Amino acid sequence: MSNIIAIVGRPNVGKSTLFNRLTESRKAIVDDFSGVTRDRHYGKAEWTDKEFTVIDTGGYVANSEDLFEAAIREQVVIAIEEASVIIFMVDVTTGITDLDDDIANLLRKSKKPVFVVVNKVDNTALETESSVFYSFGLGEIYTISSMTGSGTGDLLDEVVKHFEDIQEEENTLPKITIVGRPNVGKSSLINALIGKDRNIVTPIAGTTRDSIHIHYNQYGHEFMFIDTAGLRKKTKVKENIEFYSVMRTIKALEDSDVVMLMLDAEEGLESQDINIFHLAEKNKKGVVILVNKWDLIEKNDKTMKAFEEQIKQKLQPFTDVPILFISVLNKQRIFKAIETALEVQKNRSKKIPTSKLNDVLLPIIEAYPPPATKGKYIKIKYITQINGVAPMFAFFCNLPQYIKEPYKRFIENKLRENFDFSGVPIQIYFRQK
Repeated sequence: MSNIIAIVGRPNVGKSTLFNRLTESRKAIVDDFSGVTRDRHYGKAEWTDKEFTVIDTGGYVANSEDLFEAAIREQVVIAIEEASVIIFMVDVTTGITDLDDDIANLLRKSKKPVFVVVNKVDNTALETESSVFYSFGLGEIYTISSMTGSGTGDLLDEVVKHFEDIQEEENTLPKITIVGRPNVGKSSLINALIGKDRNIVTPIAGTTRDSIHIHYNQYGHEFMFIDTAGLRKKTKVKENIEFYSVMRTIKALEDSDVVMLMLDAEEGLESQDINIFHLAEKNKKGVVILVNKWDLIEKNDKTMKAFEEQIKQKLQPFTDVPILFISVLNKQRIFKAIETALEVQKNRSKKIPTSKLNDVLLPIIEAYPPPATKGKYIKIKYITQINGVAPMFAFFCNLPQYIKEPYKRFIENKLRENFDFSGVPIQIYFRQK
């Protein structure tokens, strides 16, 4: 089960700035206008050797003023249910508002660890004023400035104490999960693959309370499907259904070996899909892209190629990913999707003998060595694969610090050309010899 921190709070208290700081990214748009965050943002973060996912619950898809506060409440409810730890963010410069009180009421009823984080505390006077937030009755308060980062280290030290240790599963069967935005056909694909004969399906209680592991053993293929579709009745999530599905997706994704990212052919690849794709990549998962409802697209002999190019353009730099055009309704290429996912899993666990690596790559490196820097020549002497859940390679050389990103990409491309790693993120390290 993945550890998820959800940052909740009313608009304009600095949630996105904290999100950017924790994930070391600039993904969330930060602006002084409230309600700027339109998409849900989620990213990987790490603190003291503990990895976790951070969700910025901004945005709230409020289409009208009336929906605004209701939508915020809904997202808090979902966050309470799905997250491991909740950061409740407030603003010292405005004090306690009615909406803060509303959110605090919801959080008091939850059994999840809640951290009251007072933002914009930039001087000692404001430090004193922040004590008003003790009146929420939610325990200790933490003062930070998400803009400068002060106080975030102490906060994270306490937050990670509440994480669960993720147990590695005994099960050695490949774990495949289908992810994608609501209504792209994920459940229909699982039903089409499993068929009506339910006795060939063994639901096995999963390690998490959220996903059902389905044992699939048909047509010579055996693996675990991770199904997150419609497991429990939810509070009315209305327009927050996407936020809820993101929470579920992250948990399912982190529990799997291969992620089948499903798109709607009529809508194409959208920002939430790209977020999910990069999250799978960061988690070192295998990825297959399924473009569903391909039967609804008017096409000629160039349509598929153009569509594929468009997708790869948006996924850069990791583009060595199988893309299949399917129709769940017509059962078109759905079994090919399974075969491809299992091939990707084989690529993910592939081990290349050291002698073969050196025989193939050293002559290429000799012909195209890393560019000299500051008059110093870089010599790569030896290559080996490091043990890990996904392919990792160490290149031993005299001056690893001078090797730049373009050359690293060149090496990755040569690895992919010579040893099929389709659908799998590769990690490359240059080390001192």
